[in-house]
Amino acid sequence: MNKNISFYLLIIFSFLCNSIFSQITSDSRHSFDVLNYTLNLDIYKCFINPYPYSFSAVEEITFNPNEKINYISLDASSNMLIIDSVTGSISSVKHSNNLLTINFRKELNINDTATIKIFYRHKNIRDDVFYVHSGMVFTDCEPEGARNWFPCWDKPSDKAALNLVAKVPASVKLGSNGRLADSVKTGDTIYYNWISRDPVATYLISIIGKVNYNLDVEYWKNPNNPNEKLELRYYWNQGESVTALSHIKSTMKEVLNFFTEKFGPHPFEKNGFATVSSGSQFPWGGMENQSLTTLGYNDWNEGTVVHEFAHQYFGDMISPQSWADVWLNEGFATYSEALWSEHKNSYKEYKNEILQYAQYYRYANPGTAISSDDWKINIPDKEMLFNVAVTYYKGACVLHQLRYVLGDSIFFETLKSYASDTSFRYKNASIRDFNDKVNSVTGKDFDWFFNAWIYQPNHPVYKNKFNMTQDKDGKYKLNYKFIQTQKQFFPMTAEILIKLSDGQEVLKKVFNEYNLQEFEFTFDKKPSSVIFDPNNDILLKEIEN
Repeated sequence: MNKNISFYLLIIFSFLCNSIFSQITSDSRHSFDVLNYTLNLDIYKCFINPYPYSFSAVEEITFNPNEKINYISLDASSNMLIIDSVTGSISSVKHSNNLLTINFRKELNINDTATIKIFYRHKNIRDDVFYVHSGMVFTDCEPEGARNWFPCWDKPSDKAALNLVAKVPASVKLGSNGRLADSVKTGDTIYYNWISRDPVATYLISIIGKVNYNLDVEYWKNPNNPNEKLELRYYWNQGESVTALSHIKSTMKEVLNFFTEKFGPHPFEKNGFATVSSGSQFPWGGMENQSLTTLGYNDWNEGTVVHEFAHQYFGDMISPQSWADVWLNEGFATYSEALWSEHKNSYKEYKNEILQYAQYYRYANPGTAISSDDWKINIPDKEMLFNVAVTYYKGACVLHQLRYVLGDSIFFETLKSYASDTSFRYKNASIRDFNDKVNSVTGKDFDWFFNAWIYQPNHPVYKNKFNMTQDKDGKYKLNYKFIQTQKQFFPMTAEILIKLSDGQEVLKKVFNEYNLQEFEFTFDKKPSSVIFDPNNDILLKEIEN
């Protein structure tokens, strides 16, 4: 998800998403694993004046029990969904308090595979998840809004394959996750069938369609593997900038080359972007729905597109284990924007972008940590979970600081190892998992880094001091003392640049592991100046005089 830093957009974001976040409740014990969602949606009338929100649907859910069970509970909004019936080997059904509880006639064992079929309807009520606007229909589910338009286990940890059929007017083009398996036209109707072979988290399941939508289809070929070809689909509205779209279509091929080199093979069988229509009140700049990103009207902005495309690796292919791990989505995608600037322009441009992130963080810091273990159960409110200053910008700065601590070679090896690890690909990962990956690749313990920069709020405020003496042999001894004045201490690798009287420069790199720690350096020549963090790589800091 890409968020504009404008305060006005932040206010809009808070208002529009309030109904979604109000549905987020503590995670409960999950006793089954969803294997596949099959959705058959009749949304034909949603595209026709007066553009109702109501539709009917049939859903099949195939799952495996994780233990012996005699019922399952699915997330299903009581305000938005009417459950008409459920079929299968069931004894009773109850739909209340946003839960659909289905009791079975007999106990299911761990090795059983079961399927239920749910007949349901969506009410003619706007819910800021299932959007209908003057011939356009689209969904936007993050974080847990999927339950508003289909019953599901609405947590990112249970990913499943998807088979989606949508009945729409023949004048509509409609996209979704995965590949287009079929589109059958019958009279004035088209049935689109999209299939995602790759497991997808419920918050990333998406449809977007419009009457007289424009569609451009292109293909990218991997320059290092001529047999690898990727379909790229671009859905756009009449009146949008054709020049901006053309630039993005050209840029995307180089983005694919770059990300494939940095992070590994592109994870999905197609990718693309679809813009919402003007006035449809889409609350984000973009939303990284798996293999088909939703963008705001005419938002063919290179930074937004790169951010959302990076999510295909970090967020979509590797999804967060819980919402406590959203840094692995937004911090990584925001950092990838800066990496793209470095690739396209220079390291200087990369650094300038990262410095702007740090500046905004310091300006708007609400004083909260990037993550908390408590969020695994008690999900924080919207301002905290998707806070621009902390989750996005501080999150990206933490990755830069990790790059600084590890060095370029090991840092990028770590990212690629993480993105290619079969323990995480098409599955989920936690911040602890990424922490362990850093430890594994480096052969060192970097728990201190994550404990400080991810789980502590705020940042260090340095008021370092030094003094200099000359011994009887004429040598100069420089005593350097690290002083942090804030409440929590932040251990960190730090550089000190000492300029000597003969013009020589000496760079000392030390590990500041506790407050008031002192280091002593000896020189033959008299130091003329001492500079802390000369390259400003500890982005998340302040310095007191």
